[in-house]
Amino acid sequence: MAPIESEENRRRIGRIISVASILCAIISGLLVLRTVSENPRTDDAEVFANFIGVAPVVSGPIVKLNIADNQLVKQGDLLFDIDERPYAYALAQAKSQRAALEGEIVDESRTIASLGSAVDVAKANAKSAEANVARAAAAVDEAKADVINARAAVDRADAESAYATNNLHRIEPLLAKQFVTVDQVDQAKTLQTTRLQASAQARSQLALSRASLDSAQAQYKQAIAQLEQSHQQIQQATHAVTTLEPLTAQRTGRTAAIDLAQYNLDNCKFIAPFDGRVTNLTISEGAYAHTGQEIFTLIDTRVWWAVANFRETQLHHIHPGMTADVYVLSRPNIRFKGVVDSIGFGVTPDADVIGRLTQGLPDVQRTLNWVRLASRFPVRVRIEAKPNDLFRLSESAVVVIHGESSPFERK
Repeated sequence: MAPIESEENRRRIGRIISVASILCAIISGLLVLRTVSENPRTDDAEVFANFIGVAPVVSGPIVKLNIADNQLVKQGDLLFDIDERPYAYALAQAKSQRAALEGEIVDESRTIASLGSAVDVAKANAKSAEANVARAAAAVDEAKADVINARAAVDRADAESAYATNNLHRIEPLLAKQFVTVDQVDQAKTLQTTRLQASAQARSQLALSRASLDSAQAQYKQAIAQLEQSHQQIQQATHAVTTLEPLTAQRTGRTAAIDLAQYNLDNCKFIAPFDGRVTNLTISEGAYAHTGQEIFTLIDTRVWWAVANFRETQLHHIHPGMTADVYVLSRPNIRFKGVVDSIGFGVTPDADVIGRLTQGLPDVQRTLNWVRLASRFPVRVRIEAKPNDLFRLSESAVVVIHGESSPFERK
């Protein structure tokens, strides 16, 4: 009986060990699956940094090249210098043109002041002509009054002459009858003669008054003509006065030309805009640099990222701000700490799945691929290490995201 019981115990222990091993394997698999889900990991990652293609703003031969390929430069370093003489000449010419414009403005200001004085003189002459017109009008009125008075004097003299003549004709017949004396008749003749002379004198005065009136009216017309001439002179002098607007409006353009020339001159020297590394340098001193044509690439070494491509099924475990570990394949034993900066929201569509998007109708493939791979989206992880010489652009890397674990649990 003892051997039989011993065999059964061994079988029972074997079954227990087998079940325990299976349970341990399942538990280990679940733990690994949980770890991989909560802390996504990928070796489909590259080290990335911002970079710019350095292109000169102005054209010209490079007279000084202070860099070499793959050299590390600091912000503010002079990288290269383009021959600045043509741009210095252009700046001097622009300044000379603006100075000439200012001289023209001064000369034109003096001319305008002189023409303005001519306008003032014309206005003074117009006022004097207006005064002459007023005096001539008063003289005309005075001459008209004199004519009226002279005509009244003529009428009065004619009346008195007619009375004296009639009186003489009445008393002359009475002398033969001795009703009047000879002296009375002589007095009547003398009175008639006096009255006739007075009438003639009054007529002469009337003629003189009329002549004075004609002269006054002629002077009035002359004064009116002079006044109109003065007004025309005012208009002519006013129209002759120019303005400074056509010249002052050129100041902005001349100043802009100086600023542009100064801008071109300043850009003959290219200063490093940030700390970086020169790469893809294929020119040397003496080469002619063209505006906008890249001559080398400058990598921004201040901030580095690891761009890791994770499957879309892992993205719900990744959020911005999570901590991460970054390993570069050139130094796999060094761990760099990082922080998830952003998660990509788009990649190029797979033509085998949706076809090709072309003009007209979509080009959809008629074949069916039964294997469906999860799409990968880029996750940008900012490396918190200080700028150093360990990183190279597009270097392969491994990224581990610490999703659910607290960053304080990491050592």
